[in-house]
This record gives sequence, structure tokens and C-alpha cells, in this order.
Amino acid sequence: MSVLARRAPSSLRAPSRVLTLGSVALLVTGLLLGGPASADVPADRAGPAPTGVVQRLAARMTVTLPLPAGFQPEGIATDGARTAYLGSRTDGDIYRLNLRTGGGSVISQGPGTPSLGMKLDARGRLFVAGGTGGDARVVNTNTGRGPKTYQLSLGTSFVNDVLLTRGAVWFTDSAAAQLYRLPFREDGKLAKPGQVETLPLTGAWRQSTGNNANGIATTPDGRGVLVMNSADGLLYRVDPRTGNTSVVDTGGALANGDGLLREGRTLYVVQNRLNQIAKLRLDKSGYRATRLSTITSATFDVPSTIARNGGRLYLPNARFTTPATTETPYAVSGLKIRAPR
Repeated sequence: MSVLARRAPSSLRAPSRVLTLGSVALLVTGLLLGGPASADVPADRAGPAPTGVVQRLAARMTVTLPLPAGFQPEGIATDGARTAYLGSRTDGDIYRLNLRTGGGSVISQGPGTPSLGMKLDARGRLFVAGGTGGDARVVNTNTGRGPKTYQLSLGTSFVNDVLLTRGAVWFTDSAAAQLYRLPFREDGKLAKPGQVETLPLTGAWRQSTGNNANGIATTPDGRGVLVMNSADGLLYRVDPRTGNTSVVDTGGALANGDGLLREGRTLYVVQNRLNQIAKLRLDKSGYRATRLSTITSATFDVPSTIARNGGRLYLPNARFTTPATTETPYAVSGLKIRAPR
């Protein structure tokens, strides 16, 4: 299926395994995963020392919710009903997790390729980045129907994360210097597969070995796109009309940057292998950011992405540094953090 290379419009303003309750008790901090008891970072891996306060969350402010053994989570999306959706890196299964009870089940069988970053819209459509499959998938969380598949790339690709805006869904590709845009029709329905647009990244963007474009969010004014480059630790601002990029001045590199969550002018950047979150304050246009604090938790074991539900931030622990087997335990960390005002 051909992929169209076109300029994207500038409007970005936002719009069979089951765990029983008896087997899924909420675990308090430090009892799960056998992960590090401290989130301190070795000096040779940390990059430039962060400015701002280091906030280590107390056990009473954290919960962990187990996932099926061997699931290998990466992306997460939440709704307003205390529910989270997670995708498996192994086979692409979609798992629905009750954030109140810890119970859950698989609602959509995967195609055998990864399900990575994801976003959920008000219609119950879950948009999923397909990793090495080079595709985007849409699952109806109300009915479990799907996935409907959009082939984004026919070459080497690693479709990694998702941004949902009023007029379209955007996807990053860690293996190629480009973004993909799947537009909505005027009635909010999905466009046809042939209408997928490709936006090459130009300007300051540096494509190197390893995973590049990763987490994605809009700027506070809604006129630009922020993309985390995991390879060089830099945050880039992208013009969604032209693909021209510039480096966001964050006062230093964000080593191991992964998923992004923007709330107003606050940007949370997950630094996966450093087991921490960088909390930044953006200017309105997204060209500059000030480091406010670094958030750590003893429950972290290489968290990858981030989503909010109520008074907590939830992060799946991808455990990239742990050998993966069918019996390897996985879980989601829930951190009690108020939304910025």
C-alpha cells in the first residue's frame, strides 16, 4: 500500500488471559519485580546533572498493579472510568486493566507484532503504534472489534508512539526520520488507508543508530509538535506543516527519554533506563523548557510511557534490562501526583 508524502495541516489543538481479583491484589511499593530499591542513577549513565529538586515518592504515594506474566508492556492509555489499556511487545495483545481493583483481561488478540504507544479517544477508539509491523492499528474498546490496520511504512520501521489531536492521529517512527499523520474526516470518522500522510523531519533533526523518534506531544499553544529523540537525548519542536525541526532548550540532554505527557505547560518526560521522570516547564510555543524536578520511585523498573488517571500518573514497567520469559512478572506503577494548575 503506498504512503503519500504530503504537508500536514497546522491545526493540532487537542481534542484470553484473565486475572481474577484474588490473584491481583494491589502491591505496595518495593514488593514487586525485584527492581532497584533506589532510583539513584550511576554517574556514567546519567548525563548532565539535572537541575531542580529530586523527588523520591514515599511508599504511601505509590501503588503497583500486576500484569500477566510474560506480557512485556510498553504503551499505556487511560479513560475517565479508572481503566487503562496496555499493549504487549511480544504479540500485540491489548490488555484492559481496572485501576481500582487491579483486575483485567485481554480484549483484543494481537497480530504477532508489537503493540507499543497508544492513545484513546472519546469514541472508545484505541490508536496503537505497531512497532516493527510498520503499521497503526485501531481497536474499538467498547466492542473489542478490530484491529483496523493502516500500513504506514513499507520499509524498515519501528512505529513507536502516538499523539491524538482534534483533526488527526500522529505516529513517530524510531527507525526513520519522519512522522505519520492519519487524518479524521469532518464527521470524525477515520480516513481511508490511502490518505495516510508522511512528514519528513528536516532542520536540526539528527538521525543516528538505535531508537530515534519516540514520545510525542503538542506544544502548549497547539501550533507545534514535540518529539523526543531517544538516541541523542534531545527534545525537538516540529513544525507540523513543513517538518522543520529545532532543538528545544531544556538546559541539558534528557538521557534515555521515552514517553511524553503534557499537561498545560508542564511536560513529563519518562527516562526509562534511568528509572525517573523529568518534570519540565515549557514556554508557550515549546521552544524552551526549565527543569522543575526529577521524580523517582522504588517501583520503577525501566518505565516506558506515561498517562494520567485522576490523581495518579501510571507508567508500565517495560523491564528492558531483564531477560524476558513467559514467567517474567510485569506491572504498572501508579504515582500519586496532582495535575498541574
